[in-house]
Amino acid sequence: MADYPGFIAIEIGEDNGLPLSIAWSLPDGRIKQTLIQPDDSWITEDSNVMGAYSIEELESLGVSPLDVIRELENDHFSATLYTSDNGEDEAALARLFDTYGLDPFVELAPAQVLYDQLSASEWHRLRSEMFNDLGLEPMRPEHEIEVMLNLHQQLNEKD
Repeated sequence: MADYPGFIAIEIGEDNGLPLSIAWSLPDGRIKQTLIQPDDSWITEDSNVMGAYSIEELESLGVSPLDVIRELENDHFSATLYTSDNGEDEAALARLFDTYGLDPFVELAPAQVLYDQLSASEWHRLRSEMFNDLGLEPMRPEHEIEVMLNLHQQLNEKD
């Protein structure tokens, strides 16, 4: 089985790239996904930025941002990871690292750069079709990764 590029997606809350959930792929096509415990510095008393999650869910089911960073480091240190290019992943990733005064050790790039034969708009159209075909939700990071993996496989079979 061929190695897959590293894909990453982050679900954010309504507050400035607040990371709620993260998923990334491994070279063998498996997906890692977790909720993220909000750091105390991310939340104010009147904060209602948790999207579909309650603060209790994130705190009890999520992992600490530092543990997310460590796991990502184990899987993709000094790698380029590919995103759906919605612009939010970079801000959310920066917020994760900034919480600990760290510089990101991964670089993000739009996934469509992997496919010379496609324009950005064509890639996004195929991505939307894949979401529909698989019955998945674009706002869920693990679904985003599954779509990018399937699309990558489909586009490389045509070569």
